[in-house]
Amino acid sequence: MDAIKATDERELKLSAGPRFHLPDLPGERLRPRVFTSTYVDTADHRLATAGVTLRRRVEAGRGRWQLKLPRGKSRLELEVADPPAGSRGRRRRRRPVAPDVPPASLVDLVTVYARGAPLVPAAILRTRREGVMVRDPRGPVAEVVIDSVQVRDGHRTTERFREIEVELTGGDEHALLDIEDRLRQAGAGDGDGRPKLLRALGIAPAPPPPPAEPAAAAPEQLRAALAAQVALLVATDPGTRLGEDPEALHQMRVACRRLRTMLREARAMLDADWVQGLRDEIEWLGDELGAVRDLDVLRQHLSDQIATLDPADARGGSRLIRALEAERGRVRHTLIAGLRSERYLRLLAALDEAARAPRIADGEASLVDAAAGAFKRVRRAAKALGDQPADEALHELRIKVKRARYAAEMVAATVGDPAERFIERAKELQDLLGDYQDAVVAQQRIRELAARARGAAAALEASPLLERQATRRAELRGQFPRRWSKLEKRGLKAWR
Repeated sequence: MDAIKATDERELKLSAGPRFHLPDLPGERLRPRVFTSTYVDTADHRLATAGVTLRRRVEAGRGRWQLKLPRGKSRLELEVADPPAGSRGRRRRRRPVAPDVPPASLVDLVTVYARGAPLVPAAILRTRREGVMVRDPRGPVAEVVIDSVQVRDGHRTTERFREIEVELTGGDEHALLDIEDRLRQAGAGDGDGRPKLLRALGIAPAPPPPPAEPAAAAPEQLRAALAAQVALLVATDPGTRLGEDPEALHQMRVACRRLRTMLREARAMLDADWVQGLRDEIEWLGDELGAVRDLDVLRQHLSDQIATLDPADARGGSRLIRALEAERGRVRHTLIAGLRSERYLRLLAALDEAARAPRIADGEASLVDAAAGAFKRVRRAAKALGDQPADEALHELRIKVKRARYAAEMVAATVGDPAERFIERAKELQDLLGDYQDAVVAQQRIRELAARARGAAAALEASPLLERQATRRAELRGQFPRRWSKLEKRGLKAWR
């Protein structure tokens, strides 16, 4: 497995004319550098148009592969250094790899963009970089550099451009704005806005999926809602594979849940066979993601609880965490195998189709009626609970609340504030019932893990944790009537 170094990159790009010079900035001059970057992409530039860059940079005779992935306002930069020349041991037995072949670990992370297409050289850029490390009394703030770039075709230069990059190294957004202001006063202009590769190729990034207009027909509202969730699923795939940020996996699972619910609630307007087959495949992916996510939630909750126990009880709790982590390793292995499968690639292709043109059977069907129907099902389920509802009944109610919330999101632009207020209250009740279900599951899993760890002795050590879950459940049950009352009130106003 290649050793991957990961960092968050927050940068600003500005244009620099031929006579532009950096103004005096507090800090020290950086050593001038010259490096050559060979970018790889699919033949139709799928990575570049998605804002992803994969390149091998060679500087002073040393090479390293770099992958940059969009992550909100910043980008996640991953790096794998070339193995040292003459390295021995296990590397000696490996088949030699050509220098323009990216590491398998980075190729895996761009699967959701490449979709099985081969990665080939897309452009070669030679860059001369000079600049300043800006500092304040607290330390480094940002690296401000001018890049003089040559686009190369063999030994020939086909294009030249200069640009300014400001990358935060310790400062905040205010520092970035201050540096930008000083650079503009010195003559810097608006940046091209594109990564160097897109600029070299002369292409633009793919625009985000547009939202539907409030007055759009129901099929277009559905298409826009599906497209937004497919985009979220794609954006969180690399982070899920990398496994360092649990939030990426959580958001990928949320995208699956929303997609399945939207297709379920809109099924009156869709081709029945098509929608059922697609929902079944989304359910498969959601289950794979959920197996890991549920363990992440349990592990985090138990870790927080164990941290508040006295040392003797905490030691017993740590044994439970180790058993939980071993189980998580096994289910994550299954998840990653699923993400590397042909089945997953086929699902991505089907989701692309759904985001472009879902198979409509009845364009006159109403999504507002579907959202109203979802709330009615919630209301019936709530009335059937009784004074002491069973845990399973509360869990089923949460699922219905979640479906009603997602159905409301599809028509929020049309219905307006009443739908938005309903969505807010639905989320509050969904979160409460989710916390309750987490406590139910935690009790079950603590008993199972304790029995596996050390039998009866471990069960005794787990008793403080079990008591905490019982208290948590009682508190959450006490909050339920008020939360439900607020949701019912908003639902009756939104879906008259």
